[in-house]
Amino acid sequence: MRNEREPTKIVRTSAELELLVLSARQWTLVATILGSSLTFIDATVVNVALPALQADLHATITDIQWVIEAYALLLGGLILVGGSMGDQFGRKRTFLAGLLVFTAASTACGLAASTWTLIVARAVQGAGAAFLVPGSLAIISATFDEADRGRAIGTWSGFSSITSAIGPVAGGWLIEHVSWRAIFFLNVPLAALVIVLSLRFMRESRDPSRSKAIDWTGAALAVFGLGGIVFGFLEWPRPEANQSIVFTSIAAGSVALAVFVLAERRAASPMLPLTLFRSRTFTLANLLTLFLYGALGVVLWLVPLNLIQVQHYTATEAGATLLPFPILMFVLSRWSGGLVAKIGSRIPLTVGPVIAAAGLALYALPGIGGSYWTTFFPAVAVLGFGMAIVVAPLTTTAMSASETQHAGVASGVNNAVARVAGLIAIAVFGILLVRVFDARVGPALNRVALSAATRTAVDRELPKLAGAQIGTSIDAAQRADVRRAIDESFVSAFRVVMIGSALLALAAAAAGALLPADARRPGTTPR
Repeated sequence: MRNEREPTKIVRTSAELELLVLSARQWTLVATILGSSLTFIDATVVNVALPALQADLHATITDIQWVIEAYALLLGGLILVGGSMGDQFGRKRTFLAGLLVFTAASTACGLAASTWTLIVARAVQGAGAAFLVPGSLAIISATFDEADRGRAIGTWSGFSSITSAIGPVAGGWLIEHVSWRAIFFLNVPLAALVIVLSLRFMRESRDPSRSKAIDWTGAALAVFGLGGIVFGFLEWPRPEANQSIVFTSIAAGSVALAVFVLAERRAASPMLPLTLFRSRTFTLANLLTLFLYGALGVVLWLVPLNLIQVQHYTATEAGATLLPFPILMFVLSRWSGGLVAKIGSRIPLTVGPVIAAAGLALYALPGIGGSYWTTFFPAVAVLGFGMAIVVAPLTTTAMSASETQHAGVASGVNNAVARVAGLIAIAVFGILLVRVFDARVGPALNRVALSAATRTAVDRELPKLAGAQIGTSIDAAQRADVRRAIDESFVSAFRVVMIGSALLALAAAAAGALLPADARRPGTTPR
């Protein structure tokens, strides 16, 4: 009897082990979703917090741009190092290290006493995210085989989006009822849960073919190059800016990026292996990412400012207006992730950006006032639908266009391009925003009969754009006229920027149309 039972016992044990393995894969996916969501939540919540932050810290439009850009600069400049370190020293280890740095910096952001203290903390937060973000997708790639990887990434995209949807609404409520500082503490409990799940279920993976050398020279050149360009573009619109310093900064940054490319060609273990770009599919996927995510970054930065400062939405309402975007991502991303296996990438990566461009153009239609459902809802719904078609196929295509053992680097490159896209687009379109605003607001204010002293006081506030605070010493009727002039000038500038963003999305569609027809169906080879 004992011998007869033993085979049954062995079969039961094997089944239990199989279930355990499946459970570990699922919990690993949950951990990567939550870990990635920390960075996504941060991006959306901080944008909603910008008006409150600007008013509390008396920040100019350039100051609040730096709050966004400091984070994106370190993230974009170091994310390739994060991918390389994950491949070399272990993706789980690097993922958790980045998580700890990100969480500590989030706490520092919540405690910041000045604009520049906040900017420094945001930079450190970006450095932590640089090791956290590429690890999540690389871990998924190492955990799931090619047959399941597309749907796993689609699930990651969808759930990350719906998790991120909670951020703006909860963050908006905290901004209204507690403080903008409280929104940074949202990361702490989520980070604790990710650590527990990762330690319990996540297995370590690495690329054994990579050496132990880290390309810190390349990282320094990337950060310096991007930093120089961004500094120049952000300082350019300031009336008091020294133009020689601005152009020197842009030139130095451009030279540093050129040297970066040369250094990567000669480095024994480059953080950016240029051989990845021999694949036409990989190159075009990243070009599409550059254009589309540049447009998206501008929208996520400017729309909350418009809603709160001009349309007079509360922070909670402004956060809620973004809900159609992540909901559509959640509902459609798993489906769109499976499209790659059925029809390849070219169709969704051409159609999706065109639809996104239509959504961006719709943002240029609203004026001041009106129902959300007839003004901003159509724009966010169409944009969300277009992005839902794009995100999962784009991620799958970019990562599948390289060998599996290089997944960390491929993920790092694609994420770096996405972050750098927003970094540069916000800096460049910020110049356009300020220039159009200045061109509109001057003549509008000239039509208001203000005393010289009052006009000087108003002019001092104009670098804050729609966040300008008009003193109560001005006559009520004049104050209303000044407020209207500022708001209408901001809306005019906002419209021009949205049209520019729509053109960027159309450029992304052109890149998608150039993809090989079979990229990336099962059995095809990256080209």
